[in-house]
Amino acid sequence: MTLKESDKDGRARLRKEYVRRINRVIDYIEANLDEKLSLEKLSEVACFSRYHFHRIFGAVTGEPLGRFIHRVRLERAASKLIHNPKKSITQVALENGFSSSSGFARAFKEAFGMSARAWRAEGHRTNSNLRKDESKTGKEYAVPSLYIESNAVAQTWRVVMREKPEIQANMEIRDMPKMEVAYVRHIGPYTGTSGLYGRLIGKLMGWAGPRGLLRFPGTKMLFVYYDNPGITDETRLRTDVCITVPEGTPAEGEIGRMAIPGGRYAVAHFEITPDHYGDVWNAVYGGWLPESGYQPDERPAFEVHRNNPGEHPEGKHLIEIHVPVKPL
Repeated sequence: MTLKESDKDGRARLRKEYVRRINRVIDYIEANLDEKLSLEKLSEVACFSRYHFHRIFGAVTGEPLGRFIHRVRLERAASKLIHNPKKSITQVALENGFSSSSGFARAFKEAFGMSARAWRAEGHRTNSNLRKDESKTGKEYAVPSLYIESNAVAQTWRVVMREKPEIQANMEIRDMPKMEVAYVRHIGPYTGTSGLYGRLIGKLMGWAGPRGLLRFPGTKMLFVYYDNPGITDETRLRTDVCITVPEGTPAEGEIGRMAIPGGRYAVAHFEITPDHYGDVWNAVYGGWLPESGYQPDERPAFEVHRNNPGEHPEGKHLIEIHVPVKPL
């Protein structure tokens, strides 16, 4: 066996560990659909950090955790309506994790195009489409197609997305010190919101500039994302736009201050256009991470922005994705 074949086999074994943990969660969900399935509990079942579990689940299965649970509950309820005709619709709803019959009725009609009563009567015989916009998640998962070249000794990787070869990354494991940052926080939707980041950056720079905080060498701009849009309602998504500042810099008004924990991070270097942000996060969490020998720990992940895209000849964004890691 060649070194490259051995390396490939090792990555396959590591990916199987991620799949095993995700399958364990799916089995737990299937067995406890009538219970409250909290992120904390499911991440505990998976033995993954709760900060990163929802992103790993979505990247590995191709379906966000909340959507998966919602879909499985509806499909189980649809089956029970047919095979348990003596049970009331309300009883079926409650047994499958819905807190009210009205909420179940709305969700069921949205998913199947008819009421639960009509479905039970005969509608299921003429409607075989279960949520036309989604496919069932099984035990085999569609993995982002990557070419990964690794140097196990140096702990560096070269990652290329086969279906989108313009998306490439150099990756490394880096031990980083704690960083003090000042931030402006946004709570609410951040995708498809024209000018949002420009306004947040402008507000932060407008505060930092007059205080001389931009003249320090090595000042970094970071974006910290705490939530996953597939799990958290978009009205509650939290995003911090940050710059590094000297320790002891006071918080003022809308500008907060916090520490980004130090420690070991996997750092992915990308040069991308704005429409590829989702692709590169998925490449890291769903492609590289399950084959790396690492898993995320409890610290938040973040982006470091290395340039002003307006000054790039092709308008590209130079970013680093930092994922806090520990051995698998």
